[in-house]
Amino acid sequence: MPDLLQIGGITDTMKERLEAAFTIHQLDEFEPEKITHVITNGHDGVSPELMASLTNLEVISGYGVGYDAVDAEEAARRGIYVTHTPNVLNEEVATTAVLLLLACYRELLRDDAYVRTGEWKTKGNAPLTRSADNQTVGILGLGRIGQAIADKLAPWNAKILYHSRNKKDVSYTYYDDLTEMARDSDVLICITPGGASTNKIVNKDVLHALGPNGTLINVSRGSVVDEAALIEALQSGALGWAGLDVFEAEPAVPQALRDLPNTVLLPHVGSATVETRAAMGALTVDNLLKHIKDGSVMSAVPECAHL
Repeated sequence: MPDLLQIGGITDTMKERLEAAFTIHQLDEFEPEKITHVITNGHDGVSPELMASLTNLEVISGYGVGYDAVDAEEAARRGIYVTHTPNVLNEEVATTAVLLLLACYRELLRDDAYVRTGEWKTKGNAPLTRSADNQTVGILGLGRIGQAIADKLAPWNAKILYHSRNKKDVSYTYYDDLTEMARDSDVLICITPGGASTNKIVNKDVLHALGPNGTLINVSRGSVVDEAALIEALQSGALGWAGLDVFEAEPAVPQALRDLPNTVLLPHVGSATVETRAAMGALTVDNLLKHIKDGSVMSAVPECAHL
């Protein structure tokens, strides 16, 4: 059986399927020249040093849609497939984005605490919140998940703006300048891939353009937002609210960010439902099994699609 290097955890179902087809090795007990396949995730990825040592590597199968922790261009140069799990998590991540938006607009955490602490009884009705209807929503990265977010916002009569590398054949309004789009948006939703090209693309200028009545939602990668600038903007009132599922150095989240009352913070759970994670795990394994069957994969990342 071919030799598979496991990086990070896998479910019992994934393990059972893989053990029937591979000899599985852990990071603390493998011979680099024997490894032909790797299973990993979007957080751990495969370091450049490790990839270089795996001289017979053929496939890196990633659990998750993000793959910025793998040098896909180098892998493609070496003829190594890198795969990920798109599509099966689109709707779930989109739901998380809408959840964060609604939690910010309707002050879910504040009002939950208002009931739990007894302030409703002692102080009377909670302060009013904002309506999520008829808002102008800027989407940074109108890919598959970005489109799913736009679709889920349709019942709230949202006006959709978007910024991406290329203009798309959609009815939404395209902006080639992110700061300008932020200025025209009530809420900015980040769902662009991570990596060098998007590192801190949401900077101080973008946050200040979004403004004191604006809301930032990030369900992409923590690296996309300048976290220090975000904290400053939220503290000063230059930005109104932030709903975040991802962070620069997660799981470490700055105390200053945790202390802010105008934030909703989630522990990177955008796709974390039983149903969606099962579908992601199945596709991660399917990519590996298909490769040992016929030499192809099901969901190669764009850099490796030509292999």
